[in-house]
Amino acid sequence: MAIAKLEPPPRSDFGHKIVSWEKRHAIGKDMRRAVPRESHAEWMPSKGRPDPLKLIAENNRGRQKDLIPLRMGRMAVSPFTFLRGSACVMAADLSTSPISGIPVVIDGDAHLNNFGFYGTPQRDVVFDLNDFDEVTIGPWEWDLKRLVASVNVAGRENGLNRRERAAAVQRAVEGYRFNMTRLESMGLLEIWYLHAHPGRLNPLVKIDPKSQAVFKKVLAKALATDNKALVPKVAERKSDGSWMFRDDPPVLTRVCASTKAKVIDALNRYSELPREHRFMLSRYQVADVAHRVVGIGWVGTRAYLALLFGNGDSDPLFLEVKEAAPPAHAPYLPEVEKEFLHNGKRVVLGQKALQASNDPMLGYTDIDGRHYYVRQMKNLKASIPIEWLTGASYNFYAWACGALLARAHARVGDTARIAGYCGNSPVLDKALAVWAESYGDQTEQDHATLVDSIKRGKTKAHVEGTDEG
Repeated sequence: MAIAKLEPPPRSDFGHKIVSWEKRHAIGKDMRRAVPRESHAEWMPSKGRPDPLKLIAENNRGRQKDLIPLRMGRMAVSPFTFLRGSACVMAADLSTSPISGIPVVIDGDAHLNNFGFYGTPQRDVVFDLNDFDEVTIGPWEWDLKRLVASVNVAGRENGLNRRERAAAVQRAVEGYRFNMTRLESMGLLEIWYLHAHPGRLNPLVKIDPKSQAVFKKVLAKALATDNKALVPKVAERKSDGSWMFRDDPPVLTRVCASTKAKVIDALNRYSELPREHRFMLSRYQVADVAHRVVGIGWVGTRAYLALLFGNGDSDPLFLEVKEAAPPAHAPYLPEVEKEFLHNGKRVVLGQKALQASNDPMLGYTDIDGRHYYVRQMKNLKASIPIEWLTGASYNFYAWACGALLARAHARVGDTARIAGYCGNSPVLDKALAVWAESYGDQTEQDHATLVDSIKRGKTKAHVEGTDEG
């Protein structure tokens, strides 16, 4: 198993000599000699490529066994759902690819569906990365390749032909390069102040009318998605006037008294919450706790939803307590520092590093020796339905995600060296379009392997909405 060759991330040393961004840009440009941009076009399964189903089975270890068939059923729906759920497979594949050697905090799972809207502490709505379970320190291009693979595979499902898929991928890489170049000479603190508001992307690129309409519609949905709106959908009053969750299996199931007590204890102990926020949170009381099934790739991990009330029934708060497992890329990267070995802390610190604005309730805790992180469940959140997008709107969304990924990396990496490596020409764009097409073919083959394994009864899968097992 190869370990990626990366320089160690820089440590704080205010006495070190500053190298100008122009010189660092030149250093990044010179790195192309060792790893040409054109080399990123190559995708060929390695001779000893691990069986993707064996990797997924290994990834299923430690999960709740009764939910693993649900995970497999969700992954089997389409090549795109397979891609979303198989970060462990792509991590193994990326470990055999050319590596520039420039480390950043990577999201680790930066596919199209992991960008979306959410609310800031000031109750603005911003557009940004919004899933960080796989976050770690790794090569910046692994995030970009995860993004362009999703652009290609989702494009196939949206009816895009090969030429259109290549154009969309090139737009995503162009957005990444454009923003990295824009940010490389900017003040470091200024970069940390940057936010992407859904209605304010116009200064960066012209938005087509369809994209504007989609963003406007999803923004309206985000503004209406809050704790108060969720309560009547998932909870009901008991005869004594208290609240409890409704059973809605498999997504939401009520838990026993001992599990509820453990979750409440974990919330009492959870770390990384600023003192001023803990004063506020201490005025809430937990009404009920339920188990919640989340996503595709994380089905089977333990996740709990707590309903709290503060200043009366009109003041609800939903907190999600979600298990954090080791990131998919960990086996192929140098060992992280000791403080990141708590996977809940890793997720929280990674999210705070990459997101322009964070959930004030974000923190981490433990239950029965397992690592968890805590976040708000409904926080003005909404995502762009990818199936709504075609043509110019699909290309714009791909561009916007690429640009946002660059902004995230610029917060935590050497922007000038990455910009120097990427360059101003479309060489990298074209290379990754070729790579994404080949990897899209690979994803379809891997998905077909899973579907065939389910049909032959070798892999157990539960298809939601049916009685199939």
